[in-house]
Amino acid sequence: TTSLKTEEAAPRFDWRRLWERFYQAALSVVLALLIGALLLWASGTNPLTAYSSLLYGAFGTVDRFAETLVKATPLLIIAISVSISFRAQVWNIGAEGQLILGAIASTWVALTFSSVSAPLLMLLSLVAAAIGGALWGAIAGLLKATVQANEVITTSMLNYVAVYLLAYLVRGPMIDPQGFNFPQSALIRESLELPRLIPGTRLNLAFVLALVLVVGAFVFWRSTVGLRTEIVGASRRVAKQIGLSVGAMFVLVTALSGALAGMAGWGEIFGLHFRLIEEIARGLGNLGIVVALLGELHPIGMLASSLLFGALVVGGNAMERNAGVPFALVDVIQGVIILLVLARTYFFKKASS
Repeated sequence: TTSLKTEEAAPRFDWRRLWERFYQAALSVVLALLIGALLLWASGTNPLTAYSSLLYGAFGTVDRFAETLVKATPLLIIAISVSISFRAQVWNIGAEGQLILGAIASTWVALTFSSVSAPLLMLLSLVAAAIGGALWGAIAGLLKATVQANEVITTSMLNYVAVYLLAYLVRGPMIDPQGFNFPQSALIRESLELPRLIPGTRLNLAFVLALVLVVGAFVFWRSTVGLRTEIVGASRRVAKQIGLSVGAMFVLVTALSGALAGMAGWGEIFGLHFRLIEEIARGLGNLGIVVALLGELHPIGMLASSLLFGALVVGGNAMERNAGVPFALVDVIQGVIILLVLARTYFFKKASS
């Protein structure tokens, strides 16, 4: 009976509204690039030359495009992870801490059980990453469910705890004894490194994992649990009336969100760095949230926005090298894109009224 009520109460997905929002986001990005062109011109740089360098640096060769996908991979996984909690109106901004815990857990498993066969150990490390991230995320969900603690504050504080925990581990218990006191763990064994999808590039199997999660997100939002999650996000009063445990859903979505963010940490360790390092997160959590919002919390939208920001990061490096554009200006252009995309609803509403 509850299942039937859930399906009846579940909001139908409005594809027309989604397309409208994507269209608005695309116009916002174009406007941001035009503003960026003005800033480039004011700084004495030819905008056409700068943007040509950006496009070529991000997509001009197979190697460059592969690097764009490498940068987009953790952003896409994090975006999918936070979209689960966001669509339930649980504002989990702790993806960075959850990624760190996933990286710590997976590295510890790989180094501790090094005698286990590589395929099994790789699977165990992925599971450990998911569990580490899930437990870290569930802390905030449990606090919200039991004492109504604000999840924005708790997840933000947990980010700081995770950062300092990581710093302690790579400088203490997990430091590489042969690493000349650098804050890093020992290397995982070579057989655990994720296979390269394109030889000679850094693009690895973590990108395939991200694509699998995109498909998984489609399946999730059409499942009973996904529908119940959206009901909680749409109206907690209705959710209670049809017999859903709102508190349990808080814990579930934060744990699931944390598990996926932990997998992003696994991908960074086993696909790129091959050891635990102090800068493993590098602001990925915050940028992943922006990617999720830009993509309207929709799997395809988040895939597109992750590619956009991956291209901005890789192409920005090329602009700096080839066109002499300060990378700080690339950050400004990114910031303008973020501001305009987040404010697009207000501007388009004003324009139509």
